[in-house]
Amino acid sequence: MMKDSSRRGFMGKAFGAVAGVGAVASLYAMKKSWDPLPSVKAAGFTTLDMSAYKDNELVTEKWRGKPIFVLKYTPEMIAQLDDKQKSRSVTVNGEDFMVCLGLCTHLGCIPGYDPDEKSFLCACHGGMYDFTGDVTKAPPPRGLDIPPFKIDGNKLVLGEEGPEYKKMKETGVTL
Repeated sequence: MMKDSSRRGFMGKAFGAVAGVGAVASLYAMKKSWDPLPSVKAAGFTTLDMSAYKDNELVTEKWRGKPIFVLKYTPEMIAQLDDKQKSRSVTVNGEDFMVCLGLCTHLGCIPGYDPDEKSFLCACHGGMYDFTGDVTKAPPPRGLDIPPFKIDGNKLVLGEEGPEYKKMKETGVTL
């Protein structure tokens, strides 16, 4: 009888050990699946060298898988800006830029830029934006969204909220 109970005890302990190891391995695998991928972590911030952009030439960058429009204003464009449009401008080393998410705020289509007209047209439903990303023709409910940014010398760091972006957010220029 002693022999059976010790064997039964050993089997119970062995099963418990295997189950414990399996539970720890399962918890580890679950935690690894919840952690963001290294590619996602790396995509959190994008640094743009603002000295590389040319006047009235739209460049589409990529940040977190989304298109980011960067447009350097010409002196003529700057002269046309009213106060509302100036509040949407990003100034880096004395030069003004439009930096926006390249997605229409109506249904998320990608508007096209016409450098001669200095305006954006969303072909999905005919929405229009001026060169600052502000709505000039409905149906878009608001101007193009401005991604979080921080100015670091001649560079713009997307994904980090600097004082300039926080001011835009506080004044309602962007969400």
